[in-house]
Amino acid sequence: MSARSPISRRDLLKATAAGVVGCSMSGWFQAFAEENAPNRQRRRACILLWMNGGPSQTDTFDMKPGRTGVGGPYRETATTVPGIRISEHLPRVARHMHRMSIIRAMNSREGDHGRGTFLMHTGFLPTGPIQYPTLGSLVSKELGSDESPLPNFVSIAPFRQFNAQAYGSGYLGPTYAPLLVAENFNPFGGQNQPNNDGSNMLRVPDLTVPDEVDPAHFDTRIDLLQDMERDFAERHPSVAARSHQTAYNRAVRLMRTTARTAFNLEEEPSALRDAYGRNLFGQGCLLARRLVERGVPFIEINLGAMPTVPAGWDTHGQNFESVRRLSEVLDPAWGTLMGDLEARGLIDDTLIVWMGEFGRTPRINGGNGRDHFPNAWTTVLAGGGIRGGSVFGRTSADGTTVEDPRPVSVPDFVATIGRALGIDPARTQNMSNVGRPIPFADHGAQPITEIIA
Repeated sequence: MSARSPISRRDLLKATAAGVVGCSMSGWFQAFAEENAPNRQRRRACILLWMNGGPSQTDTFDMKPGRTGVGGPYRETATTVPGIRISEHLPRVARHMHRMSIIRAMNSREGDHGRGTFLMHTGFLPTGPIQYPTLGSLVSKELGSDESPLPNFVSIAPFRQFNAQAYGSGYLGPTYAPLLVAENFNPFGGQNQPNNDGSNMLRVPDLTVPDEVDPAHFDTRIDLLQDMERDFAERHPSVAARSHQTAYNRAVRLMRTTARTAFNLEEEPSALRDAYGRNLFGQGCLLARRLVERGVPFIEINLGAMPTVPAGWDTHGQNFESVRRLSEVLDPAWGTLMGDLEARGLIDDTLIVWMGEFGRTPRINGGNGRDHFPNAWTTVLAGGGIRGGSVFGRTSADGTTVEDPRPVSVPDFVATIGRALGIDPARTQNMSNVGRPIPFADHGAQPITEIIA
């Protein structure tokens, strides 16, 4: 630490007790952020918070208090922006509203989990022969580095059962496929329960050489394996062969550098880990910050099924209890992530996306739940490239339609993400598997310029 900023990271965490959440000590935070600010030439990054099952906008970011049969029992809470109010169960997120934009005008008309998941991840419907890549692959291709020892796209605890293709690199090929972390987690095993630390699942296995193996012998084995992989791929050219070769090459490159320590959360202070939440999603958000800090341009973290909420955000029954429990995991993780990024000077370069495959019916059904509803729902963008403290769109009093100023399609939303990341969604194109160039966002997409910084 330089003489200009005598406070250390450890001192800051001790002084705030709860990590970066809720710190308001003027001067300390600013000095810490300046000291840890990255090179301003660094490229932007994106963290996608995926709410598997389709979160209820009416109980999170577009509440209808007092509306009989619609509003439910939750109260609103004030945010850092006068006039913008959100769920009482998201108080830590509310502290960062000045860096967030709520989009209350989403309209996709796609209410099936599988198709909705694919549409939101790619910007296109799963029709025809074109193998559309997931958003993380598209972004990592544009913002990633071939020289990085870390993968350019990491997907944490993905739930691929609804649509496996929604998480694939499609026509971009295996080079841009994600590294899947905690892929085989058991959502009913307690990893997302408060005070149950799932961080052991966030380590990438087999990244260190066994003690009994001589380093020189290990290098020889790796060289032999790579020669065999290369020879096989040349004699049997196929996507499967290239995928296998790419996976091994990435693993070897990661093993041979200290970058692998990015997955070791034990390096972080206990108070900060507590603030994120000792569960798989909370610790996944902490891992995302560590990866962004090391130049990884795209990280996705899934929050869905838990032992006490077996359907995740798919709350056809017992909606209110389920949303409350999910919010208890989401709020500390997301709120702390925002503060942590800001403290490290990373918030202006990191876009955070909160979304699911669709919304849920404003009207409460007979099982005290809410059903699928793609007609008028909500997403949130925050951090880099976004004009914070804003709301785009307004739904009707009963929440069933977008009233003003216009419905936002999924291609519009994807184009907005591209613009916020410095990617031109219309001019950026890739050649598809059928020999046709495909733009980053579908033809005719209109970015929401009102919320782009």
